[in-house]
Amino acid sequence: MTSNETNTTLPGRLLSLDFFRGFTMFLLIAESTELLSLIGQIFPEGSLLHTLALQFHHEPWAGLRFWDLIQPFFMFIVGVAIPFSVANRRKRGETDQQIRRHVFQRALLLLLLGWGLYCAGNEHIVFRFQNVLAQLSVTYLLAYLIMDKPVKVQIAFSFLLIILTEIIYRTFWVEGYNHPFTPNENFGTWLDLQYGGADLRGHWVSFNAIPTTAHTIWGVLAGQLLRSDKTSGEKLKTLVIAGAIGLVLGYGLSPITPIIKRICTSTFILASGGWTLLALALSYWLIDLKKYQRGVLFFTIVGMNPLFIYLFANLGGAGFIENFVKPFTNSLLGWLGELPLHIITSIVVLAILWYLCYWLYKKRIFIRI
Repeated sequence: MTSNETNTTLPGRLLSLDFFRGFTMFLLIAESTELLSLIGQIFPEGSLLHTLALQFHHEPWAGLRFWDLIQPFFMFIVGVAIPFSVANRRKRGETDQQIRRHVFQRALLLLLLGWGLYCAGNEHIVFRFQNVLAQLSVTYLLAYLIMDKPVKVQIAFSFLLIILTEIIYRTFWVEGYNHPFTPNENFGTWLDLQYGGADLRGHWVSFNAIPTTAHTIWGVLAGQLLRSDKTSGEKLKTLVIAGAIGLVLGYGLSPITPIIKRICTSTFILASGGWTLLALALSYWLIDLKKYQRGVLFFTIVGMNPLFIYLFANLGGAGFIENFVKPFTNSLLGWLGELPLHIITSIVVLAILWYLCYWLYKKRIFIRI
């Protein structure tokens, strides 16, 4: 799982993808330090700054905030990287059978790691599959299996999954779970109750992996576009148009089907997919075309070891560092008060997590599965 590959360097890479991945992972590890939730407590409730700070929290149910885009970003980025990864493996002489075996093994490991995150810290096995790694095991595999199909087929398949989800939720007949857009009274919750993995507090459902596969498929299509012989202008135009279509469809249909991330409604998939495509387009235009690359390396360093830093931060690594840092910040800055002290401690923890990524980067250690 540990690699010292000498060809993992910045020159010749698609820097916009490296930045996008790193930026997303940086936000994910920032969440593990509680920094983002603490910032919102600085400003009085109802103020503009407090409203803006809420963008770093998930929408409780219907609606769409910035933080609801982080998982779609991650799912999409993995998809973008698949065509590049497969092409590199083929250049190294691997057969399609070898690549396929690797994909299936990776999907299984992602599923086990995602499941394991729920088991960690519990006295008994917990069967839950709602986190990003478990979901990704499904979306990654399905997106790979159809990536060599024509573009129209890939798009049609992604919309088929979205439409299928819409139909299942709307037509599910079990009494008490036939309210498609009500928390804990829908098909997704019923399905999770069948294996004991329901999240009745957060309302997240395992079935989200099916509709959100569209994000990874669209990522594959974006990766294939960026690898194509089309001009940079054509690539940018395609990304922008596709993103705009997603936004129009997602927000336009929201009066019929509410935008709900926690059960990944069709409108959420479309709207968040639109924002994701536009985010990649902006990164591509700014970094690869306009060559504005200041600060790119800062985030890229985090994105070079996404699996490691995600697991480390979520398996107690962030808490361990915080316990190490707290005595020093409490002794030196305790006079600031509880909230400022907590924020500074979280910033120091985040800085150490970043430096850990930097140390691995400098040592050319990249964790892969």
